[in-house]
Amino acid sequence: MSLTSQDIDRIANLARLDLQPEERERMLAQINGFFGIVEAMQAVDTTGIEPMAHPVAAIQDITLRLRPDVASEPNQREANQRSAPAVERGLFLVPKVIE
Repeated sequence: MSLTSQDIDRIANLARLDLQPEERERMLAQINGFFGIVEAMQAVDTTGIEPMAHPVAAIQDITLRLRPDVASEPNQREANQRSAPAVERGLFLVPKVIE
């Protein structure tokens, strides 16, 4: 897959970027270079290869040191909501921003 300068113009427009001509060319080269790397990676046959949980697992036996998923802070909802202008049933009320 390769992008054209029209694709870069469309992406810049969607991102609200005002790119100079030299910036457009540089972006085109960088993005197409990235796509080239992705295509090279996709060309590798990985059939039968187990995914690794950690890259070091390829060279040594490793176990991840994960902390237990335990709540360490007490529930302070009421204290945190005392200064809120509007609260209802434990939820912050905010003004409607989308009509």
